[in-house]
Amino acid sequence: MKKLVFFLFLGSVMTAQAQSKNDLIAHYQAYYKQMKTQGDVQGVINAMTHLNILTPSQARKDTLAYLYVNSGKHIQALNTLGIEKNPSDSDLAVEVKAVSLKAVNQPQRALEQYEVLFSRKPNPYLAYEIADLKIQTGDMPGAAIKITYGLTNAKDEMKYAYYETGTPYEVPLKAAFTYLKAIHEFNKDQKNIDAAVAVIDEALALAPNFNLANISKQALLKRKEDANKQ
Repeated sequence: MKKLVFFLFLGSVMTAQAQSKNDLIAHYQAYYKQMKTQGDVQGVINAMTHLNILTPSQARKDTLAYLYVNSGKHIQALNTLGIEKNPSDSDLAVEVKAVSLKAVNQPQRALEQYEVLFSRKPNPYLAYEIADLKIQTGDMPGAAIKITYGLTNAKDEMKYAYYETGTPYEVPLKAAFTYLKAIHEFNKDQKNIDAAVAVIDEALALAPNFNLANISKQALLKRKEDANKQ
C-alpha cells in the first residue's frame, strides 16, 4: 500500500513538473512574440535564452547567436556557439562565427569560417571578405584569386558599405574590389606607389564618394613625397 501511495505521489509530482515546464515554455514563447512586436532586442534575446534552456536545440542556439551579432555583441555570440570550425554547423552559425571573429580582430580564424561559407555558396560578397582577410594575413596569391573572382562576378547593382566615417556609405562592389586590388598591389611592392595610386584612381572613378579610397590615396602620395625628400 505504501509503495502504491509513493508511486501515485511520484506520478503526480512528475505531471505537475511537466505542466509547469509547458507553462514556462508557453510563457516565454508569448514573451518572445511580444518583444518582437515591441522591437525590444534585449527582450527577444532574454526570451530565446530561456526557451533554449527549457527546450535546447541547435537551431535556437544559432538564432540566439545571430541576435547577439545584430546587437553588436560579438563576444556573446562566440560564447554561445564557440569559435571552432565545424563541418556540421549551419550556414547561419558559420556566418555568425565569421562576422564575430572578424569583429574581435581574429582574421585568421574569421578567414576559416568565410572560406567554409564560400565553399557552400560562392558569391562576390564572400569573396570580398576573404580577399580582405587574406591581405591582412599576408596571403597575397590567395587574395589575388578572390579579387579576380570579385571583379569578374560583381554586378553593377551590387553595393558594399563602409563605416570609417561614422556615417555608413555605399560604393559599387566593383569599386570595393578595385580598391582591394590597389592595396594588394601596394603590399606586393611598396616602392611602386604610383601603380597602387593608379588603381585607386580607377576605384574613385567608379565611386567618387569613396572616402576610404581617397584617404588611402592621400596617405600613399604623402609617403611618396616623404621618400623623395630623403
